[in-house]
Amino acid sequence: MTNTETEISGTLVLGTSHHIGLHRLPPVLRDFRNRFSAVDLDIRFMDSEAACTAVEKGELEVAIVTLPTESLPHLETRELWKDELCFVVSRDHQLAGTSPVTLEQLTHYPAVLPGPTTYTRNILEQALQKHGLEIILGMFTNYMETLKMLSEINLGWTLLPKTMLTQADLVILPVELKLSRSLGLVTHSGRTLSNPARALISCLP
Repeated sequence: MTNTETEISGTLVLGTSHHIGLHRLPPVLRDFRNRFSAVDLDIRFMDSEAACTAVEKGELEVAIVTLPTESLPHLETRELWKDELCFVVSRDHQLAGTSPVTLEQLTHYPAVLPGPTTYTRNILEQALQKHGLEIILGMFTNYMETLKMLSEINLGWTLLPKTMLTQADLVILPVELKLSRSLGLVTHSGRTLSNPARALISCLP
């Protein structure tokens, strides 16, 4: 550990989503804690959209979230990970074992999805609108782990990151539409970052 690293102290308020906090951040935060142990890290778990708003208002200095699908005023973004998204169903679903599955077939069945104001939902709806299709919505929640559970018990098809499916009791549908979302860093373009914030950014991939 260098002298510079030991001298950096203070509090850093970080906003992140539950999904990223569970699946992407642990190695980053472990490295940060080992290198900058004098920094007090205050992690706020929230929806990505709320975190971006908090950065814009100055309530958060840094957020690591699903990035907006369109540029937002006063915010700078940097992609850290590309999240491949998969259409999935329970093994008991009527579409399980069907190949190929068309988008039109898919939209005949109820879905369990993130809420209507989320970036992930927006990615899906924009893609379906290009084909003149709409979703039949069964339930919605912004927690990916909950969506996974709801789909596993056959309450509807859903759209999940491929990284969540290694041990899931779900079937990936062979849909021709390929979707992904960007996960990354959000900061305010008009504010100077603190030393703790710069320290965290130095630990990012």
